[in-house]
Amino acid sequence: MSNLSILLLLLTAAVATLVLMRQFKGPTMLAWLAVGLLLGPHGLAILGENREVGAFAEFGVVFLMFTIGLEFSLTRLKAMRGLVFGFGGAQLALTASGAMLIAIHGYGQDWRAGLAVGLAVAMSSTAIVAKLLSERFELHSRSGRQTMGVLLFQDLAVVPCLILFPALAQSAGELPRSLTIALVEASVVLSVMIWTGQRLIRRFYDAIARQRSEELFVLATLWLVIALAWVTNLAGLSLALGAFIGGMLISETIYRHQVEADIRPFRDILLGLFFVTVGMMLDLGFVIENGHRLLLAVLLLIGGKGLVVLLIARLTKNTLDVALRTAAQLAQAGEFGLVLIGLAHNLRLIGTDVFQVTLAAMLLSMFVAPLLINRAVRFTGRMVHGDWAHQAKAIHDIAVAGFALDQHVILCGYGRTGGRIAEFLAAEKIPFLALDIDPQQLKRPVPPGGKLVFGSADRSEVLQAAGLARARAVVVAYPDPHSAELVVRKVRASRPDIPIIVRAADESTVARLKEAGATEVIPEVLEGSLMIAAETLVQLGVPVERAIGQVRDVRTHRYASLRKYYHEGTGDRT
Repeated sequence: MSNLSILLLLLTAAVATLVLMRQFKGPTMLAWLAVGLLLGPHGLAILGENREVGAFAEFGVVFLMFTIGLEFSLTRLKAMRGLVFGFGGAQLALTASGAMLIAIHGYGQDWRAGLAVGLAVAMSSTAIVAKLLSERFELHSRSGRQTMGVLLFQDLAVVPCLILFPALAQSAGELPRSLTIALVEASVVLSVMIWTGQRLIRRFYDAIARQRSEELFVLATLWLVIALAWVTNLAGLSLALGAFIGGMLISETIYRHQVEADIRPFRDILLGLFFVTVGMMLDLGFVIENGHRLLLAVLLLIGGKGLVVLLIARLTKNTLDVALRTAAQLAQAGEFGLVLIGLAHNLRLIGTDVFQVTLAAMLLSMFVAPLLINRAVRFTGRMVHGDWAHQAKAIHDIAVAGFALDQHVILCGYGRTGGRIAEFLAAEKIPFLALDIDPQQLKRPVPPGGKLVFGSADRSEVLQAAGLARARAVVVAYPDPHSAELVVRKVRASRPDIPIIVRAADESTVARLKEAGATEVIPEVLEGSLMIAAETLVQLGVPVERAIGQVRDVRTHRYASLRKYYHEGTGDRT
């Protein structure tokens, strides 16, 4: 097939499978892998081995390393050095060592093959985990911070792995010499690049920015990525190393966020081609024939990594619920693991049988990662602080606090939004009971007529102890829409008649929360934008009455319960 036919075929298959994944809300990585499986040598054999596809796929890894470099910050690394080098270093060392021993004694591999497999499976998925934690607003939780620290160390560890693997591929007698030469070359080349780049990168982008051309800015970024990759390749090192250094240098400039936005479309498409090549390498026939070996490999990978992280977390004085969440968040393989296992196979460090089983196990672990993380969240939600006795006492305290309250408001979440709502309730002498599990929020002062107790409102027994049967209304002030939806469903199941007012970040979750049973959902972005728009009109000379009238019109259509008030409040806007 001609290159144009191959390109058309790839794009057609990618568009079709990506649309399908969007319909079923599946991961886009699965779509790219499916394209590779379908069109590759172990599927319809339409693509076969194609150098052009392989070259573009390699640049997917290059751009991924570039964006990892953009997220690298010496200040952040210094602030998190205990987590990154302590927790992260221990996780990588123990996981790689355990996997290497299993590969040597369980699968009969030599130590170099075992080390390559161990380092590959020790990597976890930054893309999957960061997305899930961000969606659940858990990036800054204790488990989230630990997980991101370990992932940061793993990203950094890829750099020496890219130097180590080619040296491991040399004969045993040449290994010390090859490794020494590789380390010296890498140290010299990277030191020169960093020393030179620190003096030139900012000036380079200052000069480009002065031209005020978006096209030139994008082209200059692409040129820089390719040029730095070419330099490291010329020195006999990996293309991805140069890209990582480039991203790291740009991360210290004011242009970091613009560069990241410009490079993302190229990274996503080229990384998609990388996953296509991964799918092309996977032999489903072999995997099915060796299903028992694959099942064992998946259990060892997920169970082994999870156990290692759980033990480290407990040794570092984490509560059981935090340790379990951290373990679930890291108990899968990652994108860089796929890169390393593919590199090990290309360098003939591992045989085809080990490669196929390991690759399939890594992919399966990535597919089950969201399910595992969500299960861990639900399980640990029942054991906040990892102490069942503590939970029983907490429910007792809630029941005592709510015993004397009647026709009160249950306020779920006592952050800034919840605290402001409490002030309004207190001003109207409406009693309320606020629930929160954040120790910092529990220290905040409570207005007269209200009570603040420790408790998670997504548990039915907590809501009943808070006096849901006697309550007048429930306000859910959580920033996390998933938790808010769970609380709404729990409340509505017990009290079909009670008003439930829910806070939302924006309009995207309004329909889902109303479907769950919310009486009204207040999007913060909408309210903020209305006030900004009104202030803008006033500053432009529009009369205050007309500007406020515009706000009233929007609120009249948006909030059903206040429609009569806003309609009556509409006056002459001229």
